[in-house]
Amino acid sequence: MLLSSKVLSLRDLLTNPAVAAKLDPSLWAAASIAILLLVIAIFARRHQLSLPEIQPRTGSGPPPDCMVVIPARNEERTIGRAVQSLPRDSVIVVDDGSTDGTANVAELAGAGVVKAPKLLRGMLGKANACAEGARLLTSRWILFADADTWYEPDFLESAIAAAEAAKVDFLSIYLRPAYETFGARILAPYAVALYYFGLNPRASAANAFNGQCVLVKREPYEFVGGHSAIRQYFDDDLKLAALALRHRMKIGVARAYRLGHGAITPESFTRGAHRVSLISAWAGVRILLAALLFFLWAPAVAWLLLHGNRYAAAALFVWPMIVLSPWYGAALAVLAPLGILALTPKLLAAALHVLTGRRLEWKGRMI
Repeated sequence: MLLSSKVLSLRDLLTNPAVAAKLDPSLWAAASIAILLLVIAIFARRHQLSLPEIQPRTGSGPPPDCMVVIPARNEERTIGRAVQSLPRDSVIVVDDGSTDGTANVAELAGAGVVKAPKLLRGMLGKANACAEGARLLTSRWILFADADTWYEPDFLESAIAAAEAAKVDFLSIYLRPAYETFGARILAPYAVALYYFGLNPRASAANAFNGQCVLVKREPYEFVGGHSAIRQYFDDDLKLAALALRHRMKIGVARAYRLGHGAITPESFTRGAHRVSLISAWAGVRILLAALLFFLWAPAVAWLLLHGNRYAAAALFVWPMIVLSPWYGAALAVLAPLGILALTPKLLAAALHVLTGRRLEWKGRMI
């Protein structure tokens, strides 16, 4: 086989040391990067799919004994959709000091609206609002949901059935990621892939416990102190899981991609980086190393072109579109290279933000 053809089989490389030794270094680098990116994608996908899936359950009996608490601060754009996607008269929206029309939109959508208590020194808004909403309820189950989530008709019945079948008292539910802006469609699927590479839900439900959508059994929730016991923490979801485990309650993590949706925005990346750093420094390092390996894809393509390896460069150029297609989908996989190039500086800035100990501003408050 001619070396000048730039087309070599894997068998040639493994069985003929002379051929391998003469191989262009740019081809070795490209092959190494391609393999590493594939390994990262495989682990990320395995971690994501390790979340047990909640199966849709058609509700034919009485409505579930469950009320929903939605803490909301300046969410007039999304709160109506969230309320209307849940059973009528089942939602309490806790207005956490909004300066827009969140309360009015929530009322028009059919929710009961209450104001969150005044924050005392050291308290943070979301946990304070959740505690106030839960205080008013007597239902057997309580769902805490973010204002930028929305649900299919049988979500509550299905989630409660899953929790009861698994005999868990606290269930964190991952919803199907929704990308509602062009920026989110570019950045967020890649960010989700990196998140699942850094975290393995099967290895630790406590580390993967996410507060976007949490179903709790009211009596165990009240027994451990609920959100009232964790009002001072930024990572209230992780603290709630730790609190439950400390009191020997059973927690779980599941996904409900066919039953619910949660918006992901580029603005949440810095907050997400802070949250990952609180979970595990090693998880943050894994995510950052994976992002840097993906970023090396671009100079590797340039190096191949400089060495005249046009076909190899073309193959490596499309490689991220292939390995990240489970998150982007076939139609939007062409955005993956843009996501890699655009997200890496944001991740580095977020990591610097965490390492320097700077406070984070979120929805007009310093946390």
